[in-house]
Amino acid sequence: MGFKRIGLAFAALVVIGLGAIGVSSFLISTDTAREAVKAQIRAATGLDPTIQGSVSVSLFPPDTVTLREVALDDAHHAPMLTAASLVAHLRLLPLLTGRIEVADISLERPRIAVRFDPDGGSNWAPLLKSLASALKPADRAPLSISEIHIKDGTIQLTNGNLDETISQVDVSLAWPSIAKTFAATGQFAWHKEPVEASLTIGDFYAALTGDPAGLKLRLNGQPLKVAFDGVMSNRPTLKIDGTLAADAASMRDTLEWMGTKPLPEGGFGRFTLKAQTNVGGGQMSLTGVDIALDGNVAEGVLTFSTEQRRLLKGTLAVEGLDLTPYLSAFHLMAANAREWNQGPLALEDVAGTDLDLRLSAARVTVGATKIGRTAIAVNVRGPDVTLTIGESQAFGGTITGSVALAKAEEGAEFKSQMQFINVDLERCLGDLVGMRRIEGKGDLSFMVDGMGTSVNALTHTLTGTASLTSTDGALLGFNAEQVLRRLERRPLSGGASELRSGRTPFERLNIALKLTNGIAAIEDIRVEGAAVRLLMGGSASIPTRDVDLSGTAQLVSSSGDAGGTFELPFVVQGPWDDPIMLPDTQSLISRSGAAAPLLNAVRGKSPADAVRSAIERLSGAAGQSAAPRQ
Repeated sequence: MGFKRIGLAFAALVVIGLGAIGVSSFLISTDTAREAVKAQIRAATGLDPTIQGSVSVSLFPPDTVTLREVALDDAHHAPMLTAASLVAHLRLLPLLTGRIEVADISLERPRIAVRFDPDGGSNWAPLLKSLASALKPADRAPLSISEIHIKDGTIQLTNGNLDETISQVDVSLAWPSIAKTFAATGQFAWHKEPVEASLTIGDFYAALTGDPAGLKLRLNGQPLKVAFDGVMSNRPTLKIDGTLAADAASMRDTLEWMGTKPLPEGGFGRFTLKAQTNVGGGQMSLTGVDIALDGNVAEGVLTFSTEQRRLLKGTLAVEGLDLTPYLSAFHLMAANAREWNQGPLALEDVAGTDLDLRLSAARVTVGATKIGRTAIAVNVRGPDVTLTIGESQAFGGTITGSVALAKAEEGAEFKSQMQFINVDLERCLGDLVGMRRIEGKGDLSFMVDGMGTSVNALTHTLTGTASLTSTDGALLGFNAEQVLRRLERRPLSGGASELRSGRTPFERLNIALKLTNGIAAIEDIRVEGAAVRLLMGGSASIPTRDVDLSGTAQLVSSSGDAGGTFELPFVVQGPWDDPIMLPDTQSLISRSGAAAPLLNAVRGKSPADAVRSAIERLSGAAGQSAAPRQ
């Protein structure tokens, strides 16, 4: 009986409550509901929206007041917020006494416009002051509204060249009706990618008035994940300090998602970042940076500013730097590895961001090339790129210099000034231009410039100077001493294979050349060894990668006196990675006792007369030798 009485009492209370609500529904007009909701919104936010559409009241679950066509304008009567409808969910108990008390509100399909001024202010600044006044702890009464929901919203951000749209915004705002904390959680879509987001401000009123307040931000999307924990303030200007962490499966995809132009092919995959962050004065500074890209891990400092153009400056140190993933973007040679790349060489302002980066590495890997300690500086201004090598321990020696590419009407303008000091010439020249014909260490320097729409076109315009010196090395591919001594004894003997194998040691090698429109005029090539001296001149074509040289090879006597020693003119022709060396045939014939009379007989005559004279001499010689036998 006791439980039955309790049940009947509870049912009676429900009936009385529903009856009270039913009675109150007749006592609450739509005008009253509209004004009550507006007043509570004004008390909770300091904002005073205008209702341009109809008002409807539903006092049975769900208990709501719906205001249609809601708008919020700025001081210039420009729309800041418009919504298809504003739905206020009411508290049940106050309805029993006929009072309207809003528990939370929902904005359906709102459009929020945020317009930034050149000085960094926005059209929302005056309304944020009203919001701060409404939330002032000393003055306000307890607020009934505890949550604001945004459903299927759109946020438009504009500032000069900036015009970004954030769509499909579904966010719940935990309003600081009792506590100080403000929290926003939900999701939105940017550039067609969904992003889950959460924002927590420890003291919302302090943040609105510019005082320090705790800040936590989380963004979780397929292209990028970001987490920030720190403090924000806005006196006298916006300042944010804290720890920033970012993670992306593909840096290339992330940058394209953020609106940059596609990067050159190769690399830009896995990316992570963690740093102490300071934002203020129009720039973001990152200290204690721990950054990783494509397996390359670096530490240092970075600064990003947006004063005129976006500029990223920094100094990073890395233990091991592997540039191999990025080689595919810079093909010097064609697929057959025998011709220069004819692909277009178009420089574009890839990201609209300037770069001034200094990088030091304990070791560097570029394909099969291993380089030691290296310090470089990379400077990007729009599409123009300059790489400065402070010092690099490479090829057993050191490298310094610079390489610059600038956008030009004819594709790209190229300038380079490099010095290779005491390097392994076989490895260095092999990796640079594919020629492995000089063994030993030496110094190489060049200063060249050119212009073209492709690497191949650029080689046709190269102009400048180059020099190479070496001591105690060897020329590979032939043994000059062996060939000269054999030809000295038997000038007309064969042995062409000896001209394509072996090595010619030298004590000193000097090469000087001048480049004009892709043709290298050999001003001087001197090879001085203990047994052989070589002097050469001629030209080399950079576009066709071949040489046409002539010179003199000389055997050196044991006394060091060159007078009276064997000397032979020769030519070197063919591709520079595998040229052919040929001795001068006329000189060999003149040194041959058997063939010299034949050469003397044909001198000064036409080709036909020379052939006839040679035949007659041979015939006459044959007849004279045959006569005694008759």
